[in-house]
Amino acid sequence: MIDLRLLREDPDRVRASQRARGEDVALVDALLSADERRRSSGVRFDELRSEQKSLGKLIPKASGDEKAELLKKASQLAADVKAADAERDAADAETQELLLKLGNLVHPDVPVGGEEDFVTLETHGTIRDFGAEGFEPRDHLELGQLLGAIDVERGAKVSGSRFYFLTGVGALLELALVNAAMAQATAAGFTPMLTPALVRPQSMAGTGFLGQAAQDVYHLPNDDLYLVGTSEVALAAYHMDEIIEADRLPLRYAGFSPCFRREAGSHGKDTRGIFRVHQFDKVEMFSYVAPEDSQAEHQRLLEWEKQWLTSLELPFRVIDVASADLGSSAARKFDCEAWIPTQGKYRELTSTSDCTEFQSRRLSIRVREGKQVRPLATLNGTLCAVPRTIVAILENHQQADGSVRVPEVLRPYLGGREVLEPVAK
Repeated sequence: MIDLRLLREDPDRVRASQRARGEDVALVDALLSADERRRSSGVRFDELRSEQKSLGKLIPKASGDEKAELLKKASQLAADVKAADAERDAADAETQELLLKLGNLVHPDVPVGGEEDFVTLETHGTIRDFGAEGFEPRDHLELGQLLGAIDVERGAKVSGSRFYFLTGVGALLELALVNAAMAQATAAGFTPMLTPALVRPQSMAGTGFLGQAAQDVYHLPNDDLYLVGTSEVALAAYHMDEIIEADRLPLRYAGFSPCFRREAGSHGKDTRGIFRVHQFDKVEMFSYVAPEDSQAEHQRLLEWEKQWLTSLELPFRVIDVASADLGSSAARKFDCEAWIPTQGKYRELTSTSDCTEFQSRRLSIRVREGKQVRPLATLNGTLCAVPRTIVAILENHQQADGSVRVPEVLRPYLGGREVLEPVAK
């Protein structure tokens, strides 16, 4: 959530952010009104309580008619205090409810617009000309079947659409990717973490995933637990309700977990293969930093993502995501999109978001510097979303005979194997 003081002092900035997100601007005025009622009812409650306490001191000293009058007044004051308390609680509850609906403030440098209004910041690598090489590229599913690596038919039989098995060398390729990604993260100073896949509502809500993203979340109502769509949720809630000493920052974690997404609204999109699925594994970077360091940390997370994709020898571009395509918790987001030859376009492989103080306020995570205690900033960045990375590797490193060249960074984790060979022609 945002700072209410900032809302009061500069409501136009919040309105502009809502407008850029394509969200309801009227929410800002409703929140201002609720906050004013909350503060004024709080003042009235305090005044009535003070008057009640003063009256309470006079009653024992009074007698006769005076005492009767004071007791009558005390009875009315008690009713007024109770009413003021209820009014204050109602206004506070409304303020909190509205505040939780408000997205993070969009960074001023974010391009304004929808999904297609991103700005390309840089491109890396060389896109292969398969025509010049004399063959038509196969898509990742055909390659995966040739290699005995991907089985979507049995995935659908067992679990339904958008599920899959990674088999044989496909399973080994996932393990290689996870181990290589964790090795890079550890070398960069991240603490490796294996995180829970089930979290409580306050963890999911605190990270901002029960707002606009709620339709993509799996909920277990009998247990009131949620399946995470990313280990960001567990990593953000790891320090919930804690005060962290400033000399411990930055705190950096690399979480590995299964991820579950309903993919609501994606009917008909990416139905072939394993690009868009309901369950996948991912290595996620997560940082806790002082608020003034968040933009620099955001750039560092992006550099680590670029390092990873470069080590996989993939052509990719970096985009500055447009305002209406940001998640509610992100002030700014950069995506790294890898070239997918058979689609003839770049597709998202990694993403990094600067959430500033938005999540820490909701989760009550603060930093202590001397006598000062204040919210800190949180940031997240995908290092390796496994299925999409496998898609990009198979398609970009395929050879004419259906084999796939293994990027050098993965070879130590595949027993030195340089090429994945077809098992069926």
